[in-house]
Amino acid sequence: MTDTTVHTKHKPYGPYEKYFKRPLDMVCALLAMVVFCWLYALVAVLVRVKLGNPVLFTQPRPGKDEKIFKLYKFRTMTDERDENGELLPDEVRLTKFGKLLRSTSLDEMPEAINILKGDMSVVGPRPQLVRDMVFMTPEQRRRHCVRQGLTGMAQVNGRNGIGWEERFAWDLKYVEKITFLGDVKIVCRTVLKAFVRQEGITEGDMATSQDLGDYLLQRGAVDQAEYDSLMCRAREMYPRPNAAVRS
Repeated sequence: MTDTTVHTKHKPYGPYEKYFKRPLDMVCALLAMVVFCWLYALVAVLVRVKLGNPVLFTQPRPGKDEKIFKLYKFRTMTDERDENGELLPDEVRLTKFGKLLRSTSLDEMPEAINILKGDMSVVGPRPQLVRDMVFMTPEQRRRHCVRQGLTGMAQVNGRNGIGWEERFAWDLKYVEKITFLGDVKIVCRTVLKAFVRQEGITEGDMATSQDLGDYLLQRGAVDQAEYDSLMCRAREMYPRPNAAVRS
């Protein structure tokens, strides 16, 4: 876990990935924002009423070629703090309304802005926390050779119900063979899971998904000294690596 850059040059699988995927992403994102403008407005008003300002939550994430971009989401948590000014645990700040937004993925609707800007794609590996990169192996970091996605293979094959190693394996499998039919299947399965089966983002009794570093530490893949060292390196490498306060 010592590399800081992705060394593998990605070669598009075919014409779809090379020429058509990006224009199609833009069209889909724009259509979604136009057709569902009423839903954007409704959710924004509800977030403002139930959680206050700001309505949108932003956070730096690593994108294609590990370029850091600002991810947009609707807020799902309050900003309640303890007597020392520290944010309360996620499970305290995540409201029932926030859980509803997450279980239906409505909190991710503003990511259409990221797609239009070129930060993301409709389908691709999900953008992780910036600090997660220092805990990834060079092979796992090949997931950043393509634009990160609103949904992806890992999301339709277990989401947070599977371990990080398996999630990355699905990401890398996607990167190796990006096709139009494959993207369509992933989008259809995502809709089914989000609105029919309503699979959430939590793990067990946790309010949110466990960070990669914490996962590796808990499993003994890294010891406390290595964990602290990598976290320190993340803070040195990136100006805002720990803007990981959940929304």
